[in-house]
Amino acid sequence: MARAITVVVLTVVPFTFTALVGFFIVVTLAGLWASGRAEPLLARGKDPGAIVIDEVSGMILAVLGLPLTWPVLGAGFVLFRVFDVVKPFPAGWSQRFPGGVGVMTDDLIAGVYALVVLIVLRRLVGWP
Repeated sequence: MARAITVVVLTVVPFTFTALVGFFIVVTLAGLWASGRAEPLLARGKDPGAIVIDEVSGMILAVLGLPLTWPVLGAGFVLFRVFDVVKPFPAGWSQRFPGGVGVMTDDLIAGVYALVVLIVLRRLVGWP
């Protein structure tokens, strides 16, 4: 749900590149702090599902620097979700880090993988 809401926000808010980078930095720093505090309070093990700010940060990163069109956001959403579930190296491994770093890092890595795939698709075939 957090990813879908993020897509809607990225569609509705007319972010400039600089503003989106700033938003990403603020969300990521807030996520590091908040998830580090919330994880032990929730007492549900590592990276509890109730913490969703990591999803927001990862989804923003998945489309950072690309045109925020429906095709880009849709493809970014799907790719980010795939990489978030599959957790290719080092995403799964990164959850071993303590506190907020462990919560946030796997989603940021999934966002990087999604962004790289989107950039390659744009360069090779012009889509999305």
